[in-house]
Amino acid sequence: MLNFLKPLPSAPKIEGHKVESEYKRRQLGVLVATCFSYIGYYIIRLIFTTEQVPLMKAYGFTLGQVGFILSTFGIGYGVAKLFMGALVDKSNTERFLAFGLYLSCFFNLLIGFTQNYYVILFLMLFIAVTQAMGAPACQRQISLWFSKKHRGTAFSIWASAHNAGAFFCVASVQLATFLFSGSLTAVFVTASVFSAIIATAMLLINTDRPESAGLPNIAEYSGYEEVDEDGQPTATSLTDKSFGTIFVQDILTNKVVWAVTLTSMMIYIVRYGIMSWIPSYLPTKGFSVEWAKWFIGIFELSAVPGVILMGALSDLIKGRRSLVCLICSIGMAGCLVAYFTSSNHLVITIMLFVLGSLIYAPLALVGLMVNEAVPNYAVGLSTGFMGFFQYVFGETMATALIGNLVDKFGWSAESIVIYIASFIAILLLIYLVFKERRILKMESILNKQAS
Repeated sequence: MLNFLKPLPSAPKIEGHKVESEYKRRQLGVLVATCFSYIGYYIIRLIFTTEQVPLMKAYGFTLGQVGFILSTFGIGYGVAKLFMGALVDKSNTERFLAFGLYLSCFFNLLIGFTQNYYVILFLMLFIAVTQAMGAPACQRQISLWFSKKHRGTAFSIWASAHNAGAFFCVASVQLATFLFSGSLTAVFVTASVFSAIIATAMLLINTDRPESAGLPNIAEYSGYEEVDEDGQPTATSLTDKSFGTIFVQDILTNKVVWAVTLTSMMIYIVRYGIMSWIPSYLPTKGFSVEWAKWFIGIFELSAVPGVILMGALSDLIKGRRSLVCLICSIGMAGCLVAYFTSSNHLVITIMLFVLGSLIYAPLALVGLMVNEAVPNYAVGLSTGFMGFFQYVFGETMATALIGNLVDKFGWSAESIVIYIASFIAILLLIYLVFKERRILKMESILNKQAS
């Protein structure tokens, strides 16, 4: 590993009366840094997707070529996320987060100076790998800096950053188009410069882990010890265990990790099964093609308040994340029935608006649940493990599989796949509700004994 990415050693302890103010200041810095850094990541991640039509016109690419680039990116991202998640657990997280964004900016910048299809394909693959450094680093920092009592709110605020990232990506494109007369080179350069500025600013206010700043770990600071499904404390943030040992002991043999990961994969099928096909499906219900495109924005933006509200609710009911997810998923299933069976435009519009929250809220919370199911030294790896299944299997099934089935059997095939995925997610969440209840009971006993 590069020296500057190695984790900082624990610093001398700060005096007792200064701990609380210093902790709160750095917690705010970490939350702001992770949110804005992820916005920067999303700007780079979406710039090619946003500009695909101008690229096809200017460079002569076909829709199939652009689709192959995007699918290569998705698979590359999913695979790389597994390895980057393992790497961040043994790194200086604040530098790892910034370094990944700098590399993404660099490769994105190069795209602006080439029209060669194969060069762009490989650059997008490099971007996929560096983009995979973002989410595991952010989720690790939130797990290390926020207690279970407040982590749901902090995590849901961060999870909403990708929606803001989509907005700023469009803003960056519009600004570059206006200032530089539609130059595609300028579009890629502007996005890279903007995101690099964000990376630099956030690096100045971010902090690796509490111990590196002379502060106690979050379990000591909050007075609340968390445990895994075997009742073992999870507060340790660094370990000498090898990647293989951690992967087998804390991920592959962890039943909660598997249940949460498969739940996430099912909800990803629902998410992309709805969002990816809105422009094609809604015209069959009588919507214009122009209006159908706007509904993707409605679906995305409507999720923000719901995600934050559900995250805060999970904190309010003492960390019952799976219960909140189950309630959302049951509501999601009901809305999906109305969405697929109704021909009323108002009903369909309302259902899409509500589905934004009912899909994205459990997606955010399962990301937190998989982190809370493992020791803190495996948070990044658990994020990567889940991401691998989300993108390599979930997104692929929601796009390639549904697309082929619709071609052969019509749009009813889309609804059947999504209904099945929803039903499986609900079954898994029922199992997780009971698992979570047992773990919270063990935590309660442990913390009562400690006090």
